[in-house]
Amino acid sequence: MSAWNDHSAKDALNRIFMAAVASADPAKVLQHHLPSPPKGRCVVVGAGKASAAMAAALEAAWPHVDLSGVVVTRYGHAVPTTRIEIIEASHPVPDDKSAEAAKRILAAVEGLTADDMVIALISGGGSALMVAPAEGMALADKMAVNRALLASGATISEMNAVRKHLSRIKGGRLALAAKPARVVSLLISDVPGDDPSEIASGPTVADPSDIETVREIVSRYALDLPENVRKVLEKGEETPKAGDIEEDIRLIAAPSLALQAAADEAVKLGLTPLILGDSLEGESRDVGAVMAGIALSASRKGLPVKGPAVLLSGGETTVTIGKGPAGKGGRNTEFLLSLALTLKGADGIWAIAGDSDGIDGVEDAAGAVVTPDTLARMRKAGVDPRQSLVGHDSYTAFRAAGDLVVTGPTLTNVNDIRAILIG
Repeated sequence: MSAWNDHSAKDALNRIFMAAVASADPAKVLQHHLPSPPKGRCVVVGAGKASAAMAAALEAAWPHVDLSGVVVTRYGHAVPTTRIEIIEASHPVPDDKSAEAAKRILAAVEGLTADDMVIALISGGGSALMVAPAEGMALADKMAVNRALLASGATISEMNAVRKHLSRIKGGRLALAAKPARVVSLLISDVPGDDPSEIASGPTVADPSDIETVREIVSRYALDLPENVRKVLEKGEETPKAGDIEEDIRLIAAPSLALQAAADEAVKLGLTPLILGDSLEGESRDVGAVMAGIALSASRKGLPVKGPAVLLSGGETTVTIGKGPAGKGGRNTEFLLSLALTLKGADGIWAIAGDSDGIDGVEDAAGAVVTPDTLARMRKAGVDPRQSLVGHDSYTAFRAAGDLVVTGPTLTNVNDIRAILIG
């Protein structure tokens, strides 16, 4: 008989998830990646869900360096700082504060010399938090673009390619504005493959995408874009490419490192970890069904790993809303609801999935857990889990079952963390 039960499995999964999150804590990792202080000024700019925590970590690491500057983070993600100003703005759809932040950040890097240094603190979420619409566009146009992209089913890479070509700050343009100062970028990755040009739409990194690719993405997903946006894309102004800017890119935290920390915690708990990858993509419900199949194989046949074990994965799945009505939920709860429906209450399998920033989509939960009786408890609460999946209402279903995972803002972001425990 398995030594694992709902209580012990849920406790283990929570410990594994939080170990992954802790591995990306800026207070622990940022100081190990700093350059030598500059001869001249040191201006700090940044954007992302972790940028405020990164700014606080930089201040703690450099108490005697004259720092100035401004970073923008999501509402509720600010932390106290004394030398670097923190602005809060909206995510995932930008607002007036997003535009104000971009304006302030661009102003902060004006008029610098070759003796000066810009430290850019960049993490996931920066695309929406720092918005400088291309010439001829208004903030309302950028907001419409973001809404269209989020509902389209486009990958994060495709979304970023579009955003870069509609911006005066993304796709390397921030680094271009800072010339001739040296720019050192400290990055926390939340994107598949840790491509620095994709993190927060790469404001300090040369952009490998081009305008023709963007036009193809707009056409393929039939994006309904404002007329001002279409005019910008027709004009076809390109982003900075390799050779246009000098890059000093330092990755301080990433999904692969977070999954290794999760695996290390699993070993301490007596589980055999199997990391399936840090960049899994695809429709959330499809990935959930596939992962359930792997879990059932492990439970019944010991393949690809024999229990007690934990299957670990990261990356960013997609929820395609389309034009129909949708309930409440995010990538992780939709993934888990599909996984639970495919498992059909199988004994000895438990799971957790959550966004490492503490917010799955736009709700107040990081994600949720699944136990063998999750579906039964949903139905007892009057929720049809299959209809909830069809209507993209996974948050409501897990709330009814009492299975949401609420961490609050974690002040970091290394994408989604998924763990399936085989007892």
